[in-house]
Amino acid sequence: MPGLTVMVDHVAALRNKIRSASPSPAAAALLAELAGADGVGACWHPRQPLLDERDLRLLRQTVRGRMVLHLTAAAEWVGLALDIQPERVVLMPPTSGEDESPTDAFDMALHTKTNFEIVDTLQSNGISVGVAIVPEPEQVKSAHQARANWVHISTRRLQTAPTVANQHQELLKIIDVVKMAHRLRLHVAVGGGLDYRLIKLFAGLKEIDEFSLGQGIIARAVLVGMETAVRDMVTLVQTL
Repeated sequence: MPGLTVMVDHVAALRNKIRSASPSPAAAALLAELAGADGVGACWHPRQPLLDERDLRLLRQTVRGRMVLHLTAAAEWVGLALDIQPERVVLMPPTSGEDESPTDAFDMALHTKTNFEIVDTLQSNGISVGVAIVPEPEQVKSAHQARANWVHISTRRLQTAPTVANQHQELLKIIDVVKMAHRLRLHVAVGGGLDYRLIKLFAGLKEIDEFSLGQGIIARAVLVGMETAVRDMVTLVQTL
């Protein structure tokens, strides 16, 4: 049965938008775990931080299950990960400019030496390592060659597909890459734009170890509360 990691970045985005101390990502993390989530995730972008370092430390103190830190793949941020000590770090592509956001895809082949060193350093300190990729076979191979433990496969293209036919094509790509990663003995997480409807497309795909969701859950939580929103998603994941 796959697990569920709840991303709390959108809680921080709402807090920052209204310039308030609440809603608190740490409080959201606590409620998510009470509702049955297996883990809590957070993204930290140095140029565009929704969460700051204090948020990350509060999350580490709050989360009793698995903490997953999505982190820009750069040597200068390894120290932050070693200080926070999440159970897993997911490497994301670095940005190249102040106004750019990281994409969902990380081409390991473009940054081979540096990323191999980052993976080795984190694993040597007891932190599991994942790589954020789009559903392309070459990216799975690169993550495997880098000795990563996980691949985090983006489902964003599934969400933004303009037609049902396009959506089906994207789903087939994701399924192929999930199965390939599983054959290579990589743990598999999927997420990015999934909601209570789209997640049902993955019913029966037993090779998935984890769903990583944020936006869809937080949007529902605005209406029904965090615990109910997470509990509903936990129920869905358990029936896939």
